Amino acid sequence: MASGNAIRGSRVGAGPMGEAERGESAPRLRLSFWCSNGHETQPSFASDAQVPDTWDCPRCGFPAGQDRDNPPDPPRTEPYKTHLAYVRERRSDADGEAILAEALAKLRGEV
Repeated sequence: MASGNAIRGSRVGAGPMGEAERGESAPRLRLSFWCSNGHETQPSFASDAQVPDTWDCPRCGFPAGQDRDNPPDPPRTEPYKTHLAYVRERRSDADGEAILAEALAKLRGEV
């Protein structure tokens, strides 16, 4: 015997989905974007929307442009630097020796 629940397996708002219920869909424009790896992406835009110059490639994450022969360059990634590498960029070895000598003199109570 059925449980008597007429909407079993249904959800709120469920019903026939069609253009009559949703209204007319906006006119669309489908454009191609290419990244430096040669991947093509075709996002869909409303016909009256402002189209961006670049679009992120969903496959590799590089920026993609509309010119297939001249795609945007991938972003330059710099290698990871340690704190010591940054210190060495700012100070010379002579500066480091002077700071070390000053710190050792303080520890020894000479200053």
